[in-house]
Amino acid sequence: MNKTVYISIGNSDDKLTQREWAGFVEEVRQGIRNLAYPMHGEWFSANESPYQNACWCVEVRPVMVDRLKERMGSIAKAYRQGSIAWAEANTEFLAPESGVGT
Repeated sequence: MNKTVYISIGNSDDKLTQREWAGFVEEVRQGIRNLAYPMHGEWFSANESPYQNACWCVEVRPVMVDRLKERMGSIAKAYRQGSIAWAEANTEFLAPESGVGT
């Protein structure tokens, strides 16, 4: 069974220039696209936010988990980042009749 994973990056400490941030985002995006499918979403901080952040929600086959984690670690190192966040979700599907109060 595939894992649902959220992968998040940021530049809130302004360690990266805008050009470096753009490269970081693109490398993470490409790493995800190469090793995970499907991609459920891709989100970015608001333009006027003082923080730069990006997050992806993807499904990862169990055999690809270690490769994707290694790829994210390599990208983090290349961009002088202390980490990339990896959060595995416990997905629950709620049917319309399973709502609270019914």
